[in-house]
Amino acid sequence: MNIARQLCVGILIAYGEMILIVSGFLDLSVGSVLALAGVLSVACYKATGSMALAILVALLVGMACNLFNGIFVAQFEVPAFIATLGMQQIARGIALYFTGGANILQIGKYVNIGQGMIGFMPVPVIIVIVITIAVWYMFNHTSYGRSLYAIGGNRKAAEASGINGKLVIYKSYLINGMLAGLAGVIFMARNNSGLPNGAVGYEMTGLTAAIVGGTSFSGGVGTVMGTVAGAFIIGILENIMNLLGVNSYIQNIIEGAIIVIAVAFDIMSKSRKTSKMIMAVDDTKKENSSAK
Repeated sequence: MNIARQLCVGILIAYGEMILIVSGFLDLSVGSVLALAGVLSVACYKATGSMALAILVALLVGMACNLFNGIFVAQFEVPAFIATLGMQQIARGIALYFTGGANILQIGKYVNIGQGMIGFMPVPVIIVIVITIAVWYMFNHTSYGRSLYAIGGNRKAAEASGINGKLVIYKSYLINGMLAGLAGVIFMARNNSGLPNGAVGYEMTGLTAAIVGGTSFSGGVGTVMGTVAGAFIIGILENIMNLLGVNSYIQNIIEGAIIVIAVAFDIMSKSRKTSKMIMAVDDTKKENSSAK
């Protein structure tokens, strides 16, 4: 349960990254967007005392940032890597400018959403369970979920079959923004303050969990349960390294190596499958020629 509580923010980010990667894109701005959404949410709560309004602000900020990502990727065909890298700088800059670089302290009952309990279950774990069910249903029982796999597998073929590629991209980034905003609320609540410099590098946490969980970096492949498994693998590995006293810089090196190895393994697996398919087609052609 402790590991689940620690992984809540990472799992929400991983879901957003998985949605984008399956459709053939990615988001490098999620850590900065999380921080911006979180500090504005905390500021809203301190000004109004309304938790509902504070959560709404976080969701809207996350969606607004990702709307710009979607516009540049879908309308102007800017590579997702470049568009989201720019948003990474913009969102972090706004967060630091808004707070003057200082943390927002004394956030009162805001912490309950990150540290509270309902019965024996932590509030953030309950939130993640609900989101997990929603994302699983979206992938497996909606036309949008099927469109994600189609766009990621072969965008031209998917659009030729009637799928609106641009609309799918917009929806993907907006959902990613909502998840980043919600993650920002939980992150700030767990840390007892609004941290404009928080969540640095969290985009790599989400990407690692999704890729280790079997999401193909080339698009078209990925599952919710695989992403959850990937997040727990990374979380348990980090816990083990912390208990063994492994230097935090060494941990970064190990996590980076895991991403490279996972992507390389995915590429090699796809290459083997493609080679087998080509050989099977060639054998079929030879058999047909012999029969004639």
